[in-house]
Amino acid sequence: MAEIKLKTTKKIVPMIYAYSTPEIARHNGWTKIGYTEQGVEKRLKQQTHTVDVRFYEEWRGNAIYEDGTGEAFRDTDFHAYLQKLDIEREEHTEWFHVNGAESKGHFYDFKSNHGVLDLPDTVMPYQLRNEQSEAVEKTIDYFNAHEKGEFLWNAKPRFGKTLSIYDFCKKIKAKNVLIVTNRPAIANSWYSDYVQFLGAESEYYFVSHVAALVGKPYVMTREEYIKKIITESIEHGCIEFVSLQDLKGSLYFGGQYDKLAEVSDDPKKGQTWDVLVIDEAHEGVDTYKTDIAFNRIKRRFTIHLSGTPFKALANDKFLADAIYNWTYADEQEAKREWVGEVGDQNPYENLPKLNLYTYQMSEIIKDELQQGIEIEGETEEYAFDLNVFFETRNEKFVHESSVDKFLDAMTTQLKFPFSTEELRQELKHTFWLLNRVDSAKALAKKLEEHPVFGEYKIILAAGDGRLDDDGDTEKSYDKVVDAIRKYEKTITLSVGQLTTGITIPEWTAVLMLSNIKSPALYMQAAFRSQNPCLFSNNGEFYRKENAYVFDFDPARTLIIYEKFANDLSKETSEGKGDSDKRKENIKNLLNFFPVIGEDEAGEMVELDAEKVLSIPRKIKSQEVVKRGFMSDFLFQNISNVFHAPQEVIDIIQNFTPIQEQKSKVDITPSTGKELSLDENGEVSLEDGYVIGKSAEIFGDKIFGTVPDCLHTAIDEISVENEEVAEEPIEKFKKLLHTQAVKSIVETAKEEYGSDMKVSDKNRIESKMKEDANRLVDKAYADYSITQKVIEKERQELLENCVRESTDWYAVNRDYDERQKKATESLIATLKDSVDEFVQSASQEVVKTVETKKKEQEKKGYEDTVRDHLRGFSRTIPSFLMAYGDDTVTLANFDQIIPDNVFFEVTSITLEQFRFLRDGGAYINAVTGEEEIFEGKLFDPVVFDDSVREFLHVKEKLANYFNEENTEDIFDYIPPQRTNQIFTPKWVVKKMVNMLEEENPGCFDDAEKTFIDPYMKSGMYITEIVKRLYQSETMKKLYPEDEVRLQHIFEKQVYGLAPTEIIYRIALSYILGFAKGDTLIKHNFQQVDALKYAKEGILEQKLSEIYGGQNNGKGEKG
Repeated sequence: MAEIKLKTTKKIVPMIYAYSTPEIARHNGWTKIGYTEQGVEKRLKQQTHTVDVRFYEEWRGNAIYEDGTGEAFRDTDFHAYLQKLDIEREEHTEWFHVNGAESKGHFYDFKSNHGVLDLPDTVMPYQLRNEQSEAVEKTIDYFNAHEKGEFLWNAKPRFGKTLSIYDFCKKIKAKNVLIVTNRPAIANSWYSDYVQFLGAESEYYFVSHVAALVGKPYVMTREEYIKKIITESIEHGCIEFVSLQDLKGSLYFGGQYDKLAEVSDDPKKGQTWDVLVIDEAHEGVDTYKTDIAFNRIKRRFTIHLSGTPFKALANDKFLADAIYNWTYADEQEAKREWVGEVGDQNPYENLPKLNLYTYQMSEIIKDELQQGIEIEGETEEYAFDLNVFFETRNEKFVHESSVDKFLDAMTTQLKFPFSTEELRQELKHTFWLLNRVDSAKALAKKLEEHPVFGEYKIILAAGDGRLDDDGDTEKSYDKVVDAIRKYEKTITLSVGQLTTGITIPEWTAVLMLSNIKSPALYMQAAFRSQNPCLFSNNGEFYRKENAYVFDFDPARTLIIYEKFANDLSKETSEGKGDSDKRKENIKNLLNFFPVIGEDEAGEMVELDAEKVLSIPRKIKSQEVVKRGFMSDFLFQNISNVFHAPQEVIDIIQNFTPIQEQKSKVDITPSTGKELSLDENGEVSLEDGYVIGKSAEIFGDKIFGTVPDCLHTAIDEISVENEEVAEEPIEKFKKLLHTQAVKSIVETAKEEYGSDMKVSDKNRIESKMKEDANRLVDKAYADYSITQKVIEKERQELLENCVRESTDWYAVNRDYDERQKKATESLIATLKDSVDEFVQSASQEVVKTVETKKKEQEKKGYEDTVRDHLRGFSRTIPSFLMAYGDDTVTLANFDQIIPDNVFFEVTSITLEQFRFLRDGGAYINAVTGEEEIFEGKLFDPVVFDDSVREFLHVKEKLANYFNEENTEDIFDYIPPQRTNQIFTPKWVVKKMVNMLEEENPGCFDDAEKTFIDPYMKSGMYITEIVKRLYQSETMKKLYPEDEVRLQHIFEKQVYGLAPTEIIYRIALSYILGFAKGDTLIKHNFQQVDALKYAKEGILEQKLSEIYGGQNNGKGEKG
């Protein structure tokens, strides 16, 4: 087995160079200062040769600080240093108004002082990359056309979102900009880009209370900002950076602390923001507190930033013109296609390329696959699942021996990533993702004790991945950074932490040991290894150029890969777009994100777009073949039958159902209407029906009594002149659960009985409680915010009043009245909300149960249809055995089988089959008008894949002389409703053994003849042929294999088959071992011997057929 090749880094020599061009007069006194990693001579020739200019190299030097840190730097760092020194720079170039000697002196000063100057910071001029400019321009267009619009930047990490957002805000002349993030850790990137590219001269001040920024230069508190613009009469705008956690902690957003009033919609202290930026929007948690927070921010425009907005795109939350896409494929294509000005560095050069290796685990866990697993005393077929594979019990792995085999394979089998010292040198720091904390802990112990992985420092970063887990995340991050600094090799184990919002540049690979099904979560984790990294080793510098993802569940992985290629595009998300467009997206992604998987021999090969799509399909087709084509995978659009004519039902009715759930398909043209099915075949209840049914079931018992009872309870919540406390609100929620939720659910249960299953009842009740809690919590949160603001204002006024003075009493009276109104508003809101809840919850229960009920009825009909269709699909393997070749597809399946044979086996005509497959016109029996039945009841992709898989299995098992084959093709061909019932192989062997016992030496006699007068499969004949062929006596008589076989088929074995299809099946099986154009003469014919046996003339018929001697007939195998 070939060893895989990994190359994570390339060796570089970071250099700064400077040259002048004496021939160009306008550059007299100017020096070009650039950076290269490929050699100064080569770089200078590239730049000057292109424009045919002679140059003079002024100086060169290593781009390494000489202050003891050993860190590398870029020309941009030195450029900023020169600009701080007030040295003029030609706009958007690397030319500086300084001579060679002077610039050289500055360069060595810069290296020794790490670029630190006791001078005011100078803002760097910037030029957006093309894609950044496109994002800004598209957003401006949308901003101008949509008041209070919302726009999504679907841009992967390292797009440069912060600078681009700042540029957008400047261009639309936004005065007040609010940035809210779920990850306070990313505050530094917003701050550093502000300092580097905007600064105070941009007419924006940077305001934030986030702990990571407190005390940093140019960061103001809100109070400092207000004071500055008032005292200095400056009209500077504000960029305010806030964490969502801080927002929720503010009393203006439902928290306890007097802060961030300016962010809120408070009429006195709040303001309207020109732009609200929600960073990492995909992480927004859907809680009522988050809803309250964003609902209380007044803004004119909102920009959502996210690298993996699968859910938002799938839900059509944003219109097509409200999205800017910049994906990994876009980034890597820009890297490949970049053409800059002479002397420019490729800005994408340091972004590593991702590579995905996906492995089958079958060889490693073949024992489990063969034995199955025991579930509740029953041995079930083992279906591989990474979460199950790494499952633990009592702090040990359930499949301990398999985990050991897995770790050993990873370090010994050459196709795996840690199998050689060379590969381990490429993967010094890796990130392993599991599903459970217990699994991560158990794996950590095993790794520490392993002979190879024991050389690595194992870091356990096993939190639960919650968004509010920032403290633990920071601890885990610090542990990883510290370990990488101290140890040459590390492995970080996580169950969710460190997958977003952090950067560990040294990670070169991610191992997916968790059965993640979400494309967003999967890709967030995968991109952890793609961070750029420049590092030194023994004085030499290396840059990461490749990053790797290793996965051990190909079907899941390739489905996610296909979704990643398509679901981040509005045109192809959620299955939209045609197959060519979807395949094109995969091809494009494969250019920059290659997938390497195992071929059938277990070798690692690069997969093309067809294979990426076909491997999950192959797994599905294998399932179909294994089940003898009696699989629901073959069927689609079953709901079309509800809009079908009676002829379709009659056709389906002709098939013998596999499971006798119903003997008859009781679907009529009116069934769809009775089930409330829409044009897509989905249950869709009309509002009028739901409202009427709700009134019928619940009536005054619920709609009259329950609200009255709850209104009384609401009135008792408040005590005059006192604020409404949380305790009575919690009591009211419990009352709402018992009086409303429980009453509604129990009444529904009485009405629906067994139609409302316990699990459905519990689910409905749980959701209703959540909805009830949400409406009360939201009302109380709004009240609480109002109440706290009122009290805050009261205290501020009372501070300026003498206690018990007239003013003091006046303030209290005024604010008592405001509190009273706030309480009255809460009471009114609760009553209105409760009334609405009782109505909507009752209707929702009816809608849910009735929909479920009708869906169950629909499913019952569909299951019956599928049962009957399986009665047809079970015939497919027989047809393939008899007539099939590698050209057969669903489209031409009807062309390979004679109509009479098809009818004999299936009970329907080929014309009727075509109607099910293709649909067509029919006359509506009620209206007399011509209508169209859509048909398409069979999935062409699964059908065609399964045909190829069956023929592959047939070819693999064709050589029945091979004793290593424990199966034969009839294990994959189910018995038919006709007389096609195949005798099991063990029975055939027993019969032939008995024959030999009764006729000792019969298989050593070259003159002995054998006949099967009523062949079904040909298996009896093949067992006889095999015994004759393997006889030592026969081998001596006919030493050559081909001669011996020809003698057996011409002189010794005979057979009759009753029907054409059985004859062709038997012949295909008996002669299937013969390859190519091999011609084998034989004595098999299509004759129904039973007929002649009943008439007592079978012997006479045999003499007639064979003439008392061999009358061999030639056939190709």
